Amino acid sequence: MVRDSGCDPRVPKPESRIPTPKLRLPNPESRLPILNAIVDVEAAERCGWTPTDLARALLAGGARFLQLRAKHLTGAAFLDTAKAIVELARPFDAMVIVNDRADIARLSGAGGVHVGQEDLSPRAVRQVVGADAVVGLSTHTVEQLERALDEPVSYVAIGPVFGTTTKHTGYEAIGLERVAGAARRTTARSLPLVAIGGITLERAASVVAAGATSVAVIGDLLATGDPEGQTRNYLRVLNSVT
Repeated sequence: MVRDSGCDPRVPKPESRIPTPKLRLPNPESRLPILNAIVDVEAAERCGWTPTDLARALLAGGARFLQLRAKHLTGAAFLDTAKAIVELARPFDAMVIVNDRADIARLSGAGGVHVGQEDLSPRAVRQVVGADAVVGLSTHTVEQLERALDEPVSYVAIGPVFGTTTKHTGYEAIGLERVAGAARRTTARSLPLVAIGGITLERAASVVAAGATSVAVIGDLLATGDPEGQTRNYLRVLNSVT
């Protein structure tokens, strides 16, 4: 069943324009890029994109912080896709994070892994990916946020900020006030905060203004049928806030 029809698959995919310098992954201790562009395999396929084509378009548009999300791929297919996207990201000095799967992150050479409340704990993830990898953790409540601050994480994510049909968390939208509160707590621990859930081009600036370091976007990058151009639009809007 189609959960999100906010895309236009009729728009042609942009041509690949990949430069050739070597990859230097961002220091996990540095400030995260302001846009976390999520390559969701299911969402991409509903809009007529392969994950690698979508990643290529996002990178061409300026995204430097990608997250690969593939809830229903086999392990082998997930690994192949992750490896391909990591290779695409190298010339751009872009960071690729794998959702849920620490093993896939390690084997693919990704920059790190993002886990949820029901996945491996960040401490367990560290045993797989090592001390230098980027590890992010999703939170949805004040209690989860407080626990996350004591975990060995590189950043904390919070959401859903607004209502969303792309990613079903089982939690109600938290709103901008809660983002601001979370930002105060993470800033006190020198941790970046990634906000996710229902973020659109029109709402993105308000989320950063509330204190988020980075906004994570899935469906709205596909909504126009031109994710490369939409990525540029997001970066223009977001960079005008900071």
